[in-house]
Amino acid sequence: NGHHVEAMRLLADIGMKFNAYDEAEFLLESCKVLEPDNVSAHFDYVKVLRKRQKFELALSEASELREKEPGNPEFEMLYANENLAVGNFDEAMLIYEALLGSMPNNPGINLTYGHALKTVGRQDDAISAYRRAYQVRPDCGDAYWSLANLKTYRFDDSEIAQMRERQASPMTALDDRYHLCFALGKALEDRGEHSASFEYYELGNRLKREELKYNPSRLSNEMQLQRELVTTDLLDKFSGAGCPARDPIFIVGLPRAGSTLLEQILASHSQVEGTMELPNIFALAFRLDRQRVVGEAPEYPGNLADLTHEDVTRFGEEFIRDTQIYRKGGTPFFIDKMPNNFRHIGLINMILPNAKIIDARRGAMGCCFSGFKQLFAEGQEFTYGLEEVGQYYTDYVQLMDHWDNVLPGKILRVRYEEVVADLETQVRRLLDYCGLPFEEACLNFHQNERAVRTASSEQVRQPIFKSGVDQWENFSEFLDPLRKKLGPELAAT
Repeated sequence: NGHHVEAMRLLADIGMKFNAYDEAEFLLESCKVLEPDNVSAHFDYVKVLRKRQKFELALSEASELREKEPGNPEFEMLYANENLAVGNFDEAMLIYEALLGSMPNNPGINLTYGHALKTVGRQDDAISAYRRAYQVRPDCGDAYWSLANLKTYRFDDSEIAQMRERQASPMTALDDRYHLCFALGKALEDRGEHSASFEYYELGNRLKREELKYNPSRLSNEMQLQRELVTTDLLDKFSGAGCPARDPIFIVGLPRAGSTLLEQILASHSQVEGTMELPNIFALAFRLDRQRVVGEAPEYPGNLADLTHEDVTRFGEEFIRDTQIYRKGGTPFFIDKMPNNFRHIGLINMILPNAKIIDARRGAMGCCFSGFKQLFAEGQEFTYGLEEVGQYYTDYVQLMDHWDNVLPGKILRVRYEEVVADLETQVRRLLDYCGLPFEEACLNFHQNERAVRTASSEQVRQPIFKSGVDQWENFSEFLDPLRKKLGPELAAT
């Protein structure tokens, strides 16, 4: 029964659970063709498009689905979420507010509305929305974590007591438990109770790590292949090819290394627009790798040598075209702040040889521990263990050293600690590298009212402060596994 739509939906659902998003997308796209009026299959199709980070297509499909059943709250919510994903904040807000008008005590809507409010800088309103979510559902771990993730919110005694109780309850779901653990870790850290704080951070990371089944050797192997196969000879072969556009500025590095701060500084310039962590480079790398079974040797980056000059030029032109939806300001330059793009700098240079690339670097201990105590909305699986994040940092430094060797002078390295110590000097370095004139607004980046999606959103709306640089030292006695994995040279940076 090759065209049994419900069986195809179920198979796609299994694929989603195993992260086989390409197969799930194909199945659900086929369901839509076979039964155009099957709204359940259409709904699942939008969700898999979002997982594949095909945000523009997901919005189009969500709009079409919404028209099939006007007023359906689930479809309205989906449409609002897809508008939020592409930066249509006003449209998303109107829908969230309309939904809350009819369902004011829905925790999920309050939570998502809070995320949107946080993104556009309405912190007090976001706090109110998050509180409503946990008041309606007291074990809503994501609501507590969202408050903690503002980085500026301070929990009172009653909130901490409630979080402890819900985290310890056998009735609390796993997802809520690790959200509560990370929230408690932050709440107790803010109170100076570092031993108790670390216990919750460690438990939250362990619960998340067990859920993910992360294999650190896979990413290490991928980065080793980049070092072995993306050579000077390969890059020289494509000299003169690629799309000549100068629009993109890539900010790469590890999460929690100061990339959002650099983005906010540059996006405060009149000629530069900050967008988001764009999925396009990763999507291209995925396409080049092609579908393969688990355990089969990857085709990418080895197959880069098989590309033609026409191929890499087309890929660059597609990047410029497909990222247009995220550009609202009409500026000549825009930022792609996907940190993990550092794994594909060779590919970026081939398809966009005139793009600027900035490596946001932070000292190893501070960067790794900051990642360890951060619960990410999605991805960054390497952060949920001290040894795992230490290994990833080591691989990152080795790969960045490789890019410096094969692309000398291409990448500007900016250290977070140096930005904090001497803002103006580093701002001028950034602007000189990007070929931009100095503007005072870049020093006053905290006054920029642009939407910020990352965990640092509230921090970059404040002037530079130095208190966050060495926070890891409060937990130093617990971090020997990280030191050992990094080695003495990196651990001292």
